[in-house]
Amino acid sequence: MRVFGTALGALVALAAVIFGIGYFFTNRIMYIKKRTDEEILEREASKYFDLQEFESLEKEDIWIPSKFGYNIHAYYIPSQKSNRFMIFCHGVTVNKLNSIKYSNLFFKRGFNVIIYDHRRHGQTGGRTTSYGYYEKHDLKVVVDWVKERFGTDITLGIHGESMGSATLLQYAGHLEDGADFYIADCPFSDFYEQLAYRLKVEFKLPKWPLLPLANAFLKIRDGYAVHDVSPIHCVQNIKKPILFIHSKDDDYILAKMTEELYEQKRGPKQLFIAEKGLHALSYAENKDAYEQVIDEFLHTYVLH
Repeated sequence: MRVFGTALGALVALAAVIFGIGYFFTNRIMYIKKRTDEEILEREASKYFDLQEFESLEKEDIWIPSKFGYNIHAYYIPSQKSNRFMIFCHGVTVNKLNSIKYSNLFFKRGFNVIIYDHRRHGQTGGRTTSYGYYEKHDLKVVVDWVKERFGTDITLGIHGESMGSATLLQYAGHLEDGADFYIADCPFSDFYEQLAYRLKVEFKLPKWPLLPLANAFLKIRDGYAVHDVSPIHCVQNIKKPILFIHSKDDDYILAKMTEELYEQKRGPKQLFIAEKGLHALSYAENKDAYEQVIDEFLHTYVLH
């Protein structure tokens, strides 16, 4: 009886350890720490755009209902009387303020722009971050809003950075190829592999048993598994042109992930590996080259 009690106690202790690890790790995924507006502006407005200029632009405050029960906050900024539109998807931990530098590029090229906050970021509601799994549905809602407001006889592009680019690839590959072109800047190709890489770099830990635990716990806690977030498994479904961008020295999401996505993409595509910059700094550190490749891509595939 004593042996049975000891064994049962050991099993309970082991279960508690497993539960604690799974709960802690999925908390880090679902509730990743976000940057404040002040932190974003300190980095962005001091280097990449003029805040006063942005605030002076004519813009419309937009609230779009998400299918998940919260509202998505966006700004619609008209450029000129044009039927060209761009939607911008920011990365994880930041918000739509991070999209301003990119929206300026297209605003100056005659595009009307829409910048918005992903779920659980900025002014948008939502309980968890899901790295594109739920965010792709919110992107569809934003696309639908643009088409309902301005009609379907428009030229529509979507630009994303980091998680935002993984989101647009999952939107176009899983839900609908609903834009005329896409620009995917520093996406991960597979969330499972990205987490395995970060575990190795940040914690010197192997992916087993943490990632199988994360898969199980995430499915229970947030309704999806890590394996469900995988642009590489759906990019071949995207028929519209994609411009893939990454910095060769990115050590957070490796450039090889974008190269893998580029290889899997069928049909019109273009790849730009920037010479300078770490993660999400391809534009900041290579402004002239970044603008030049965008112009080449637009004139090749979009503005016939």
